[in-house]
Amino acid sequence: MLAGMALAFPVLATPVAVGGGWAIRVNQYGRIAALAVLAVLGDTLFLNLVAEWVRAANSAAHKGNAFMSDITLWGFDGSTYVRTIKMLLAEKGYTQFKQVQLNVLEGEPKRPEHLERHPFGKVPVLDCDGMRVLETTAIARYLNDVLPGTSLIPATPEDRARMDMIIGIIDSYGYGALIGGVAAFHLFPDFVGGKNEAMRKDGIENGRKAIELAMKAKGSSSFIAGDLSLADLYLAPIAFYVSLTPDKDVVFDVDGFADWWAKIQALQSFKETQPNLG
Repeated sequence: MLAGMALAFPVLATPVAVGGGWAIRVNQYGRIAALAVLAVLGDTLFLNLVAEWVRAANSAAHKGNAFMSDITLWGFDGSTYVRTIKMLLAEKGYTQFKQVQLNVLEGEPKRPEHLERHPFGKVPVLDCDGMRVLETTAIARYLNDVLPGTSLIPATPEDRARMDMIIGIIDSYGYGALIGGVAAFHLFPDFVGGKNEAMRKDGIENGRKAIELAMKAKGSSSFIAGDLSLADLYLAPIAFYVSLTPDKDVVFDVDGFADWWAKIQALQSFKETQPNLG
């Protein structure tokens, strides 16, 4: 199309190179004709671009509708990682998903039917229109990308690094300390082999370190990586369990935590996903 536009003008305006008055008139007519051809070609190009935009928009809308039709989340509400995904879905305003409860405390994820979904017997697992996604980080990033709404992944490299750093800290050190050491000691000791005072003390110490790092990353921001991000959705469900224990005051005695915790508790996504501990 652009090549045709480039060739049209010189071909129609060639008489300018021929001497005489008639050549000047022909040249004038040639310019007029060339401009007319350029206008037609330009209109055609513009209309083609508009048509492409419309087709792309319709295709995206169709894919979005197809995607939105079938999501299954495997995992029980008591899991902090499952709650992370449910908070993300709530933040995105997406409620049309099916949840299959698999109770970790009762060993259901270790049963053969779930081991076919996740060979290590973990939750959550996401099924989405025939695609299966394992592990919380992969699920969260996938849903953040495909669902409409405000992104929960920061826009700048610096904030993304802060988010990823704290998620890594929580996965590697915070979860085991705060859930396995502190929450389990008070709330479900039988699940970890009984009350172990040494594990509790280590949990308090290392759990505080993880929270301190999160609050240092937060700095003067409202949330850990600036705006609300996946890092907040990782820490919030864990902090919820610690808040139910007598050790909450010492664990939460970290600069900046109280303000962050107040903002988290005010989130509708946090309120809507609170597990029934009946």
